[in-house]
Amino acid sequence: MLLASREGILRLSPPPQAPLGPHLLVPLLLFTLATLWLVPLHGDLWIADRIYAWEGYAWALRDAYVTQSLVHVTGRNLSVLAWLAVAALYAATWRLARLRAWRRPLLYLLIAVALGAGTVSVLKHLTNVDCPWDIARYGGLHPYIAPFVARSSELPRGECFPAGHASAGYAWLALYFFFMAARPAWRWRGLAVGLVAGATFGISQQLRGAHFLSHDLFALMDCWLVALAAHRVFWPAARSSAAAQPLPARQRRTLG
Repeated sequence: MLLASREGILRLSPPPQAPLGPHLLVPLLLFTLATLWLVPLHGDLWIADRIYAWEGYAWALRDAYVTQSLVHVTGRNLSVLAWLAVAALYAATWRLARLRAWRRPLLYLLIAVALGAGTVSVLKHLTNVDCPWDIARYGGLHPYIAPFVARSSELPRGECFPAGHASAGYAWLALYFFFMAARPAWRWRGLAVGLVAGATFGISQQLRGAHFLSHDLFALMDCWLVALAAHRVFWPAARSSAAAQPLPARQRRTLG
């Protein structure tokens, strides 16, 4: 809840900590079920086979304007610009007293988005998994090797899992927890922004042959877990009673 004192300085009442049931256990269950179908049961290949056939048994959209220039390049740049805009707003909270209450939520958003995308970038360099376009089944040279399966040291290293570009969208799932702290009624809009951005980036990359669906799913889960963990660090469950005490009614007015 956003509040204002008589002096005009905005304050935020402490947000509730996100319960682990709906925010951790349910996503993990859905993630596990989806992963079982995509990887051991070869749902990845089933989807990629149909995309590849639809494009004429070639990755016809690999260098298309919409998928390559618009979604891949411009989309990534817009995500970076959005992060820089948040950084500018955070810097402004140190100069403008009326924005002081936004300092912690904005810092949370900066760190959660950077860590979400950053951890995916690190993982994709460690997991050694190919992109679809590298695989002989889809016009490449390498055999298909599922994630978490031992890979011959004679093969070049793969750097496609989890999906780095999709993480530039899914990292903004942190908006859900940002708004939970700042404007709780908007948290579902924040969640929608992250899901739509990540899905748009992810589907575009699948159409290019850059990723399987499981690559995007793991990027989504990584970003969600990072955002959830950061939320619990920034707003721990244990608070002093003074910190949780709202301003007296005569000294505040509700803004929304």
